[in-house]
Amino acid sequence: APVCTLDEPVSETIMRDVRAVGAKLKAVLIPLDRNRPLDYVGVLQEEDVEPSDGQRNVLNQLRDWDLWGPLLICLSLSLILSTKAPQKQKSHVFTTVFAVMWVGSLVVTVNAQLLGATMSIFQSLCVLGYCVFPLTVSALVIAILRFTWFGTLWLDLVWLALGFVWATRV
Repeated sequence: APVCTLDEPVSETIMRDVRAVGAKLKAVLIPLDRNRPLDYVGVLQEEDVEPSDGQRNVLNQLRDWDLWGPLLICLSLSLILSTKAPQKQKSHVFTTVFAVMWVGSLVVTVNAQLLGATMSIFQSLCVLGYCVFPLTVSALVIAILRFTWFGTLWLDLVWLALGFVWATRV
């Protein structure tokens, strides 16, 4: 049933949105099929593959788009990367990361629309925004490890590679 937000308290509306963002983040954090954890199910196969219940649940969650989660993920990544920049470049790094993420997502979305995708622009922006979350986690880990003896360049590259592989699995 549709939810009428005019008659409910603001705290209830906010908590519903927070739970929805949390559910989508969980879908991004655990994208693998439990039966075949290292297999891209149905991506390169000619025959039609019936998605599992878990995959169907993830697809249904991502069809219910929102822009709060991608906005928070984008802001987080922009803040994390701008804190690592030199003092005179902090605002430029923040602005560039923020603009590149949203404009890049919009370009990918328009391209998908022109190629015949059946998803809406906001749904595509939502999915692309949530898919950046593993890279945001990697950036946060690298920023935290910077203050320890683990903050070496080769470990940063390992964390970045893990975040990239994780993001492409989503």
